[in-house]
Amino acid sequence: MAHQLLGDIGLLNSGMQFNPAVSVIIIFYNAERFLAEAVESVLSQTERNWELILADDGSTDHSTSIAREFAGKLPHKIRYVEHPEHRNRGMSATRNLGIRCSSGEWVAFLDADDVWKPEKLAGQLSLLATHSEVGLLYGSPLYWASWSKAGSADWQPGVSVAPESIVDPPGLFLRNYPLGTGPAPCPSDLIIKRSVIERVGGFEESFGGPYQMYEDQAFLTKVYLTTPILVSGSCWTWYRQHPDACCTVVAGSGQYSNVRLFFLEYLERYLRAQGIVDTKIWRALDKAWWPYRHPGLAGAINLYRRARGRLSRYLTIPDTQVSS
Repeated sequence: MAHQLLGDIGLLNSGMQFNPAVSVIIIFYNAERFLAEAVESVLSQTERNWELILADDGSTDHSTSIAREFAGKLPHKIRYVEHPEHRNRGMSATRNLGIRCSSGEWVAFLDADDVWKPEKLAGQLSLLATHSEVGLLYGSPLYWASWSKAGSADWQPGVSVAPESIVDPPGLFLRNYPLGTGPAPCPSDLIIKRSVIERVGGFEESFGGPYQMYEDQAFLTKVYLTTPILVSGSCWTWYRQHPDACCTVVAGSGQYSNVRLFFLEYLERYLRAQGIVDTKIWRALDKAWWPYRHPGLAGAINLYRRARGRLSRYLTIPDTQVSS
């Protein structure tokens, strides 16, 4: 794929200044299995006005050499960056590193195990060109399980509002997971204005270890309160499903409840520090806190709901006919 960029490199070598419209940031840690495929999907973009930052979170496998090789072949389009002393500092700190080393007006994230469709950047920039008020755009990614022979069928969870809607603050804070019922955006599908990232202070670096499961949600909840967001129904991203993914590992280890508690404590501190007084926001947070403040009652309700669901399946009767 690298040969497709030779025309761009020729222009750069002629002395013309390169001002990318989009800074693409791929963070990675021991991602040798998938990294090259993610990078190739950036190289295959029909939109050419981008730079790629490969941000290494202290990898100990061959992914460091893979990233360095890409950067060496296309030094004017791809940069390799790492933390001092090649330290492992977590996903949020590594995203912030990539942001600091980038220069585009727009920033797009691609996790090392995901893949973009060739029209991803072109389609997103085209939409943003007609909506100057928007600070963030995302679509409806494909949850990609079929990449593995052992994988199940692919699916799309859709979006929480009508496709091609612009949602003003704090709409998605109330609609999307983790406080609402709608699906959360996939980090690899986001494109966000640099000024918005700066306004909210970037990603929260306290979300390390298992808490990385919520590092994107901590960032997004800040953005939901800050800028109009365009929600598209377009599918631009293949979001790879595999057992080593952060969310799968945390959920499988039984740590989800503690990780969510950590997030709720952070979010309450943040809202108070920002002086947020919107009653809808605080009601949504109180609802999320309720199972932690009333664990006995919450546990009983969950047991009842599971029993009700099993009864409905075994008796093949509508769930609404089970007495409440």
